[in-house]
Amino acid sequence: MTFTVESLPSLIGGAWVQGTGDTIDVRDPSNGEIVATVAAASETQVDQAVSAAGAALEDWKTTNEFTRKKLLHRLAELVREDIDTLAELVTKEMGKPISEARGEAEKLADAFDYYAEEAVRVYGRTIPNSVDKVTSIVRYEPIGVVGAICPWNYPLELIGWKLAASMAAGCTLVIKPSEYTPSSAVRLFEIVERAGFPKGVVNLVLGAAQTGGALTSHPGIDKVAFTGSTATGLKIGHSLARPIPSSMELGGSCPLIVTASANIDDAVAGCLRRGFRNAGQICIAINRVYVERSARSEFAEKLAAAVGALSVGPGMDDPYVGPVTNKEIQDRFAEHLDDVRAQGGRVLVGGEPVEQPGFWVSPAVVDDVPFDSLLGSTETFGPVVGITPFDLWEEAVRYANGTGSGLAVYLYATDVTEIFEIGHALDFGNVAVNNPDTGITNAPYGGRKDSGHGYEHGPEGLHSYLQIKHLRIRY
Repeated sequence: MTFTVESLPSLIGGAWVQGTGDTIDVRDPSNGEIVATVAAASETQVDQAVSAAGAALEDWKTTNEFTRKKLLHRLAELVREDIDTLAELVTKEMGKPISEARGEAEKLADAFDYYAEEAVRVYGRTIPNSVDKVTSIVRYEPIGVVGAICPWNYPLELIGWKLAASMAAGCTLVIKPSEYTPSSAVRLFEIVERAGFPKGVVNLVLGAAQTGGALTSHPGIDKVAFTGSTATGLKIGHSLARPIPSSMELGGSCPLIVTASANIDDAVAGCLRRGFRNAGQICIAINRVYVERSARSEFAEKLAAAVGALSVGPGMDDPYVGPVTNKEIQDRFAEHLDDVRAQGGRVLVGGEPVEQPGFWVSPAVVDDVPFDSLLGSTETFGPVVGITPFDLWEEAVRYANGTGSGLAVYLYATDVTEIFEIGHALDFGNVAVNNPDTGITNAPYGGRKDSGHGYEHGPEGLHSYLQIKHLRIRY
């Protein structure tokens, strides 16, 4: 595929239009070159998109569920036909290795297939009454117009979670993708059009914070769905025009606990995957590691050796680690390493500056990390993990639960008592034991505390776009 610099449009009410706001350059993080431009959608254009979604809602919410199912399956089929192009757009704009981008596009198609089937599994119930000849029916109905803000780290998949579940539920949407990764979103919405969804059911507005703020504060929105930082989530919560539901996945500094009973090689492999995949730019990435003291040296040595051997390079070359997506990540990576060094942390591998065009960092492992250091308490969102030893598992749980993070935690242990006692004591929405994957499409995924509220994935992901009606009938 040949990439050219083009001005990307928004999709409003079935029409592709150029934004009338500020122009934004989209850069390839591997070399800093401009690969596309975006004219941001203005407040007026956001209003037009919300109005289009509102107008389309009346027909879409009463569209037969089996029709929605058929359209979503068709969309999955078309995505699979376009996987190579979608993947290349993702890699070019956010830097992840091309095999990971391809896997993301495949999971996008799987999400459409999954929610196609969930569309016809929305069951109400009938409730007995104490009064004769009266029956109560509980119905689940579409919540309405959804305003969705999606991040750049999984620019297709995280749009897909919201798109698939809300359309299956009978909602209409206005989605704003990240200004760092708009091209794959535009390509996806072209595919949505080809799948045959009615005009106005899905709308795409491109832009940055101003466009997103106009969307989430719009009085015509019936729900906000957001994935991103805790700070932005707080701003969105304060900006809502009226008391409407929201679901927010806000990430966090995710811990790994390794006890002396663990298979250390498995724990190292799991940490490598979940700490360094996608250059650590994952909401559920391992950031801090608590290792029982007797196993600490073996774990640290093996992890440092594995990280030192990782291939690093442009995403199109399909390395293990590509560039980070923007300068903010690059600067925060350096800040966290400087802070932990000043507090006595020992960098075992990586962490040195990389002087070349683009946004590059050297994947790092740090030992002796103080709990209250930036690395030990704050999400880095880059390819680095910090190791802190513990003596009793209660101490590790206290460390793990001791920040605002409540999205995901990982545990490696083979002692069954440890697994259950630690697993139940961890205050996180997702706990993975002896594996590095906390989420599957058919199980609920969501956080606690500062990591957000609400759920995606599973039937719960669909029900987050539904509202309940109690219909009580005397006959």
